[in-house]
Amino acid sequence: MKISSRFTVAAHMLALISFDDYGNLTSRQIADSVNTNPVVIRRLMIKLKEAEFIDVSQGNSGIELVKPLRDITLFDVYKAVEVVEERELFQIHEDTNIKCVVGANIQMVLEVILENAQTAMESVLKNVTLENIVSKIIEYDKR
Repeated sequence: MKISSRFTVAAHMLALISFDDYGNLTSRQIADSVNTNPVVIRRLMIKLKEAEFIDVSQGNSGIELVKPLRDITLFDVYKAVEVVEERELFQIHEDTNIKCVVGANIQMVLEVILENAQTAMESVLKNVTLENIVSKIIEYDKR
């Protein structure tokens, strides 16, 4: 099971936008950095704009952050671009054989464990800001 790449692409986009001092970054330039199609970038830009992280202007003015990096957590980005609902990161198979001891009980056992796993993952994401990410990018670039 994997979370879609929308999450990491959106984080990449926001970090890249933060490096643009002139506010004239285009979806094509972002797509070149991510190595994807500009259409993918534009679709994510809509979600990031709806989340009030960016503003997108037509023409040459480009894309700009409207929220400070320190105020955007990875959890915020995750929620903005993913469609995973609370307690639904993991899908448990249904219609098991209730005449089998495992089939009758596996869903209840796994449900609690997987809810805890989702909560733990979300807790980690809530404690990392995009400012932290950009700082690490700068640190890694100096190596």
